[in-house]
Amino acid sequence: MTTFQVGRTYSCRSICDHECIFTFTIVARTEKSVLITGGSLRAPTRRKVRIWDGAECIDPLGRYSMSPMLRADRAVY
Repeated sequence: MTTFQVGRTYSCRSICDHECIFTFTIVARTEKSVLITGGSLRAPTRRKVRIWDGAECIDPLGRYSMSPMLRADRAVY
């Protein structure tokens, strides 16, 4: 299983606009949550981690219809 690493930056694309790319950095983590910063967030925000298709995932902007999903296997190097 691929997990989020502290200090690494991850990216995801908008469902509505393929040209729109969100990037977030993992600031801290616990077993069940991560603290992220970046994108359109004004302050570091804690998000719950879930497992999907063998990788950890979070909803960085909240969970709603067509929200971006950040996956641990999509790190920016």
